[in-house]
Amino acid sequence: MRQQLVILWRITRVVLVAYLGLMLLMMWLENSFVYHPTKHPSGDWSPPGLVFEDAWFQSGDGTRLHGWFLEHPDPIGTVLFCHGNAGNLAWRAETMRVLREVSRVNVLIFDYRGYGRSDGAPNEQGLYADARAARRWLADRVGIAPDEVVLMGRSIGGAVAVELAAADGAGGLVLESTFTSLPDVGAGFYPFLPVRWLMKNRFDSVAKIRNYHGPLLQTHGEADTLVPVTLGRQLFAAATNAAPKQFVTYPGLNHNDPQPPVYYERHLPEAIESWQAER
Repeated sequence: MRQQLVILWRITRVVLVAYLGLMLLMMWLENSFVYHPTKHPSGDWSPPGLVFEDAWFQSGDGTRLHGWFLEHPDPIGTVLFCHGNAGNLAWRAETMRVLREVSRVNVLIFDYRGYGRSDGAPNEQGLYADARAARRWLADRVGIAPDEVVLMGRSIGGAVAVELAAADGAGGLVLESTFTSLPDVGAGFYPFLPVRWLMKNRFDSVAKIRNYHGPLLQTHGEADTLVPVTLGRQLFAAATNAAPKQFVTYPGLNHNDPQPPVYYERHLPEAIESWQAER
């Protein structure tokens, strides 16, 4: 019996050491799981037919950032687009074209630090500061107040947009396939690890969105396997002070699938036009 207990303890010890080692490894590699930047020249930096202005500006800590500004001759609104955690702005050229030509908005897309032609390396607070600097550049460029800019964010970019909207207000908040918090997403992938305790990148939108007072359009794909639609619904429910607000789902749409045409043709422009009319 004693020998069996010794063997059991040895096995348990090996398992515990391996589990602790896995946790430490995941903590060390966290940023590589969260951020997937692609540097210039990867991507199409001269997309045919896309007319844009290169925007250069500095983040709050002096980090040099880059973006593309697309101006519409008769815009229904001005949008700051905060993209997801992978690639760079050159991956979103077609989205920018559709936003300008179909949704009829001025739009600035920018690369966070470490992405595209922007300097530095990404981190949560850095992304927030970068978006704030991008909004300031955009507001100055079109001659409006920063809190008149419509903030649009996709996936992790939605968390960035929520941060700005909750802290400073916005002309409207548009969230695409956005989560409650990053640890909630991580817990879905690694239920055997205490990721809610381990993760330093929080992007805790579900706590912040309660402080946002303004209009909200939130969309989500019903077939999203990366950020389940249930997380999107929970975030929407937490936006208790947002008004008017609308939650739209798209059947069969997965996380990285493009938004359907009806989004750009009707859902988005109708929302922005109604928000502008009520200002």
